[in-house]
Parts: sequence; C-alpha cells; structure tokens
Amino acid sequence: MSDIASVSLDRPLEDIARDLGNSFAEFGFGIVRDHGIGDDLVARAQAASEAFFALPEETKRAYKIAGKAGARGYTPFGQEQAKDAQVFDLKEFWHVGRDLPEGHALAQFMEPNVWPSEVPEFESAMRGIFAAFEATGRRVLSAIAIHLGLDAAFFDPTIEDGNSVLRLLRYPPLPEDAPDGAIRAAPHGDINAITLLLGAEEAGLELLTQKGEWLAVSPPPGALAVNIGDMLERLTNGHLRSTTHRVVNPRGEAVRRTRYSMPFFLHFRPDFEIAPLPSCVPAGAQGDAPEPILAHDFLMQRLREIKLA
Repeated sequence: MSDIASVSLDRPLEDIARDLGNSFAEFGFGIVRDHGIGDDLVARAQAASEAFFALPEETKRAYKIAGKAGARGYTPFGQEQAKDAQVFDLKEFWHVGRDLPEGHALAQFMEPNVWPSEVPEFESAMRGIFAAFEATGRRVLSAIAIHLGLDAAFFDPTIEDGNSVLRLLRYPPLPEDAPDGAIRAAPHGDINAITLLLGAEEAGLELLTQKGEWLAVSPPPGALAVNIGDMLERLTNGHLRSTTHRVVNPRGEAVRRTRYSMPFFLHFRPDFEIAPLPSCVPAGAQGDAPEPILAHDFLMQRLREIKLA
C-alpha cells in the first residue's frame, strides 16, 4: 500500500481491520470517516474550547495545577517540550480526563477534573465528547484486535477505567519572538495506546515514513486521524508502529491564524501490564522483546522525558 487508509466505521469490523491494520503497520496512521462523533457535539466542544482560550492569560493560568504533570486543567504556552527537542512547542492546552468515584481502586492514578467557571457550557460539552471519543476508540481497537488475530473484545478490559485524556489544543499565530527552531509540535511519538484526532484537516500535521520522508496527513473535513501510540507498539513488539509525527509552522496568511485541534489519547488501565503479545514475538526472539511494564509506570517515564513531570 502507498497511501494512508481511509475507512468508514460503518463497515464490518473485519473490513476495517484489514484496511486499518495494514495502514497502521506501514504508516502508524489511518483516517476514519463516519466515526459516530456527532457534528453538533463537535461544534459544542469546539466553541467551548475557543471560549476558554479567549480568556485573559491570568484567568487561564489560575487553572494550572502545580505538581500534577499537566494531567488536568491548563498548561500554558511554552511548557511542553518534545523528547530530545531543544526548544518548547508553540502551543497551549487543556486536559480533561476520567472522573472516578472516591474509593475506586484506580482513583489514586487519576486526578479529579477541574472546570472553568467562566465558560458554563464547558463541562457538559467536554464530558459528552470524551464519552463519544471513547466509544469510537473502542471500535477502532476492536478492529485492531481482529487484525492481530485476537478476539474483537480483547482490548475491552485493558481500557476499562483507563487513564485516557482529551486534549484541547490551541496553536496561536506564530509569535515573532519564537526561539530559533521552534515549531507548533516538534517530532514526537504519542505515549498512549491510540490517538484519535479531530482538527487535522488544517494543514500542518506530518508523519515520518519508514523511508525517512515527511508525509502530510490530510483527512477530509470532520474525519479523524488515528495513530498508534508507544504503548500499543510495545504491546505488539513493533508490529504496529508508533510513528514519529509533528505539526509544522504555517506559511503565508496562515501564519496569522490560530489553529485548534482535539486529540483524544486513549490509554490502558494504569495497572495493565504491557507485555509483548506472544503472537508478535518470533520464535527464538523472546530475549529481544521489550520488558513488561505497567501502563502507569510507562506513562510517568515518558512524562518526565517531555518535561511535564
């Protein structure tokens, strides 16, 4: 295959598994249409996101939670830095996660959400789209399971009460005083199992091919760009690729425009052990496979690498 696969989630899982699985193996990315996240819900979440980012800087910074690795609330411009990058990314963002009841066995791993009182519709819009993203991600994982020769429900218990995060991203117009070499998002791989991204139709997202060339990811309006994260690459012993990708700076008139996007980072449960699937480890090569590691430990290791923890 020479192109990133574009599939509709309305098709049978077996068809989705074939097309997406091959695309994930080669590119680490796929395009998903008819994904079931309603246009009205997306519009509400987008409007609430833009309303928050339009608030004064001091108001937004009141929602920055110290010592929590950016897991919830606001992370200001210039905070996150990709692994091995020399300068920070040109972005600001807000994180929405899962709320667990007090006393839940996994509650220690997940901070409670905070909600900006200045945007009354924010909480309901984000809770709604979080649930919709999760349902769509579950179907994509079912297709991936079939591609791997597993039962379609294989991943269901691995993500039940998982530490998934909805990120609301704002890339402001390019500042004139940006550090040399700074771009909107430096080359990186995602930490989680899979990422589902709304807003990628705006030019800028690129993936690094196996040939070492940068390839633009350009889904049609309203479609999702879906990519494999490092956790799933580790689980499949590299069969599915967590591809390096970036968001490059715009040119021309776009330099003056703000760019928004909404990635949903679907995570395993914190207590899930990421151990390479036996079917993905060739006979005699067990010693070369990654060591098992708990999802939470892997997450914290990576957050330290990107300067959030």
